[in-house]
Amino acid sequence: MMQVDHVAIIGGGFSGVLLAINLLRHGNVRVTLVERRPDRLGRGLAYGAAQAGHILNVRAANMSALPDQPRHFVDWLTAQGLGQEGSFATRRDYGSYLCAMLDEARTAAGDRIAILNDEANDVVVANDGAFIALRSGATVAADVAVIAPGNLPPHDLPAFVGLDRPAYVDDPWAADIGAGLGNDDTLLLLGSGLTAVDCALSLDSAGFRGTIMSLSRRGLTPHAHAPAPPYVVRRERPVGAASALVRSVRERAAEIGWRNAVDELRPYTADIWRAASAVERSRFLRHLRPYWDVHRHRIAPQVAERLDAIRAQGRLAVRAAKVMSATPDGDSLVVSLRPRGAAKSETLKVARVVNCTGPLGDLRRVTDPLLRNLFDRGDIRPDPLAIGIDVDRQCHAIAADGRAQTRLHVVGPMTRGAHWEIVAVPDIRRQVWALARELTSAHWVEAEGL
Repeated sequence: MMQVDHVAIIGGGFSGVLLAINLLRHGNVRVTLVERRPDRLGRGLAYGAAQAGHILNVRAANMSALPDQPRHFVDWLTAQGLGQEGSFATRRDYGSYLCAMLDEARTAAGDRIAILNDEANDVVVANDGAFIALRSGATVAADVAVIAPGNLPPHDLPAFVGLDRPAYVDDPWAADIGAGLGNDDTLLLLGSGLTAVDCALSLDSAGFRGTIMSLSRRGLTPHAHAPAPPYVVRRERPVGAASALVRSVRERAAEIGWRNAVDELRPYTADIWRAASAVERSRFLRHLRPYWDVHRHRIAPQVAERLDAIRAQGRLAVRAAKVMSATPDGDSLVVSLRPRGAAKSETLKVARVVNCTGPLGDLRRVTDPLLRNLFDRGDIRPDPLAIGIDVDRQCHAIAADGRAQTRLHVVGPMTRGAHWEIVAVPDIRRQVWALARELTSAHWVEAEGL
């Protein structure tokens, strides 16, 4: 068994920081955490770029960062006077919670943790360790390296490649997406999911009173959380082909309500995904994913109410259409789109377009220096569906030749190809908790590895 005394973590967002905290909790290893943006330490993109009106999509009761302490976040939130277990806390408050956890862990660990404000450009894995090359010119030598890249920026749709500000904004988290626009302007959001919801709320909070058009292939929007009737939870994982599983969920929805039918799958989702064939996974992504996303990843009731109010005022519309082309017209864009089910295209002049299509997943298209170097050298590879980095169940990176890299791990949303449900706090906290216990051998101490 490999002896691990020093773990280097690249990425100081939610996944990376929580892994560091768990390593310090469960063992005596040294941890070096590398984060290039100190303002995002502990917060990452999800909580570091959040604005005052951005609300968590999960109630506080299920947002503990520690799976072995389910009330951890609720107790912190209550102590701060910011809510209770049924609350939908703000993302800024959740970021503060994570930073408080990190501060506490650093105080307790002393010199066992080092945090470097630097950028990792490469990781070279050898028989005797992992060696991280930093932008500053320094090198970190560790027994194991863990990459926690978070969600990468979205792809540019073909129609918008080469376009730039002010007409086209490729960063939906930028604070100034509505800057310079007037009440007679139309802003187009590419996408109608959770990112588009955040952008619409940000624009409204910033005082934009023009028209917001949200566009996606199917025109689906996230459903809201709502009270659901009590029911008897299923005790076994549903089995069978994808078509049979869809029928099963529909039948359960008719019996116990669709929210309950979706929520009761949570303990089994990863195993259902792993048991599915490559063909079934591909069909799911192509046909069912949009419907799964809007039912599974719901929004807080108060967010739904705000969106309904903006819609009622005629300032927000959602359309199902495909973008065909985009042509600059001064500081604006003329967008050609084809409505779903229609044979002909139509044009729409907009003052601004914001890319809300969701995070990049295809490793072959990344520009990040670290991931680019690892991919080009064959130390990491795309998963079979090109939605993330290929890993095994223990989060070992899989090399181009199929070898599991024992000294190189990947955690967080970019492991979705192996685990699927790995984008929300309840899933990531379990992943990094399990990896920390493996690296520190804590699972053997408590006989879990037997």
